[in-house]
Amino acid sequence: MPGRFAARLVVSISGADVGQRVSLRRRLPTGEYSDVVGVLESWADGLLTVRRRTGELVEVPEAIVVAGKVVPPQPPPRRRPRRDEPS
Repeated sequence: MPGRFAARLVVSISGADVGQRVSLRRRLPTGEYSDVVGVLESWADGLLTVRRRTGELVEVPEAIVVAGKVVPPQPPPRRRPRRDEPS
């Protein structure tokens, strides 16, 4: 069956998700896809702004978003045991 295993891309976020951590898949002008993960800072006038964990703001035109979803918050960094602690 053709297309039986084709993945469905779904945008399941909205402006109500501002402040949530999201994953967006966008289609670039080259036809390739690129993902952006971070906190959705704003969604206004057809433009989504996402703050990556590095602090970088990425603006993504709504028209090129092909998939998006809310994802769990980033886990805290793992604490390394001190040298004098048993492992």
